[in-house]
Amino acid sequence: MLTIGGLVFLLACVFGTFIASGGNIGVLVEALPFEFVSIGGAATATLVMANSMHDVKHTLSAFGKAMKGAAFAKADYVDLLSLLFFFTKLAASKGPMALEAHIERPEESKAFQKYPKITGNHHAIAMICDYLRMVGMNADDPYQIEDVMAREIKKTMAEELHSAHALQTVADSLPALGIVAAVLGVIKTMSHINDPPAVLGQMIGGALVGTFLGVLLSYGLAAPIAARIKGVVEEESKYYEVIRAVLIAHLHGNAPQISVETGRKMVPNQHMPSFQELEEALQKVQIN
Repeated sequence: MLTIGGLVFLLACVFGTFIASGGNIGVLVEALPFEFVSIGGAATATLVMANSMHDVKHTLSAFGKAMKGAAFAKADYVDLLSLLFFFTKLAASKGPMALEAHIERPEESKAFQKYPKITGNHHAIAMICDYLRMVGMNADDPYQIEDVMAREIKKTMAEELHSAHALQTVADSLPALGIVAAVLGVIKTMSHINDPPAVLGQMIGGALVGTFLGVLLSYGLAAPIAARIKGVVEEESKYYEVIRAVLIAHLHGNAPQISVETGRKMVPNQHMPSFQELEEALQKVQIN
């Protein structure tokens, strides 16, 4: 909603000051539809040419991420830390083999079922189960596991950031595409050179709308949304950094409470639960 509100305020300031200063909005209204199709269509074509179809779909779906913001709030981090506390405490008290029933069939695990949002996050489930499974297979070198997890998070983040990079590339091309549209408008105007000055003035004004629209779409829409997507992706990656921190601390032989506290420190500050808040949540976790 904040992104939409910012866009509305942007348009109100740009067009509002134009009208208030005596600008003829009729020229803009007449030229905008054609210029928008020309510039927007060309920008869409550059996006398609520069990316695979998978990446194009991913970029389009990322607009929802920009509008909604990061998917994880404080309650989600508390749930994640509670679940990881359950697994680390179960492994510490009953051994790694006690985790098998949960990690082999997570959809049937009562531990996972307590946290529906985690159950719906297939990447988080795969990450937790895969590395706990590796520990059960005696791959218990914390430094090796940490390196593998770090590379997986880096790979996933790079893939998620491709949408922001693709959109930023479009933003960089929009001013030039606006100039292309403006040049076409000038060519059209020159073909009517014998018309009265008033007609030529209106046609030149319409041609300049292309430059205006290209710059506006670039710096007022595409670039800010690309930056927003990048920020959301980077914030959401902290969720998986929490998983890595807890599991690595567990492999180093720390007590479950210490392992979870290590993970709590990786939570973004705006969503980080206090020590007391997390302690209250952990007291509700029962190890059967």
